[in-house]
Amino acid sequence: MMKALNFCIIKIGSNVLTNVDGNPDFDRMSHLVSEIAHLKKSGVKIILVSSGAVAFGRKEITLAERINPVTKKQIWSSTGQIELINTYKNLFANHQTQVAQILVTKEDFRDRKHFLNMKNCLLGLLEQGILPIVNENDTVAITELMFTDNDELASLTAAMVDADSLVLLTNVNGIYTGHPDNEDSELLQVIQHQDKNLGNYITASKSSFGRGGMLTKLNMALKAANLGIQVFIANGKTENIISQIHSGTATCTYFQPQKAKQSSKKWLAHGMNYYKGAVKINKGARLALTQQKISSLLPIGIIEITGDFEKGDILRISDDTDSIIGLGRAEYSSKVAVEKVGLKNQKPLIHYNYLYIFGHE
Repeated sequence: MMKALNFCIIKIGSNVLTNVDGNPDFDRMSHLVSEIAHLKKSGVKIILVSSGAVAFGRKEITLAERINPVTKKQIWSSTGQIELINTYKNLFANHQTQVAQILVTKEDFRDRKHFLNMKNCLLGLLEQGILPIVNENDTVAITELMFTDNDELASLTAAMVDADSLVLLTNVNGIYTGHPDNEDSELLQVIQHQDKNLGNYITASKSSFGRGGMLTKLNMALKAANLGIQVFIANGKTENIISQIHSGTATCTYFQPQKAKQSSKKWLAHGMNYYKGAVKINKGARLALTQQKISSLLPIGIIEITGDFEKGDILRISDDTDSIIGLGRAEYSSKVAVEKVGLKNQKPLIHYNYLYIFGHE
């Protein structure tokens, strides 16, 4: 059953903010801003994750084909971000709503201390009635530093601030049983955690101005729902779509949340792309970590340690068959950990408060 929106992350994709020709859709932006401002005034805490910087920059500046694609993106994003945020600032000002700009990269989520500093910044803005607008810092985020797309960023942000709801606005109504344009395709209105093989429904299509696709949205939605966050994938081009989601009348795909997880485990759940080292454990350790009673990972259960990591870094955990079973935060460095492998009566390398086992939490 859908819960009321109390603390919501709203992500708006590039394909929502632009017309077919790639030019900004200012009417659509104005409408969505009006809806968000109205929802905020009703008492709902909101963080906006917005794409669109590259598309806005592409409109402003024409670049030669010979220019390196990475350089093009950096130029378009750095110039387009100015117009994007100024447009939001002016539109929200019409509703007496002040905004703040937050630009992030994957590095901001790797370190627990940095992660908490960013969380405190966002919560501080909300306490002052300021609407944070978050986007990836495309100017410096290239290759391994890039998020899959802003769906991943939105899901990470929702987990970071302990939001209860995540709204992903795209240019279709949600997840279909086939291509959305196919008459035989049906909209999946409710997805529960036990639903399997949902990726089989997804076609590998992407927006001309966005980096991700529906498969990314599905994966991020499932991950967020597993952490206890209700998720909506909806059509941002639909009139009053945010109001409809809030009232429970929207035509969309709703992901039913599981029991909410601890904040530390929400951070770890998204850490598969951020780990600094890897730990292989024996059968006894795997049994201890996957039982109902929570256990810490002790050096006696460790077979092998790889990678160079420090205290506080994320570690990937695999068993003796090389199956990846979870993630955890290191309690001490790799230099110290290597010396303790297999030894009894040692301090845990990963404390159970900072341990996330896939499909078990």
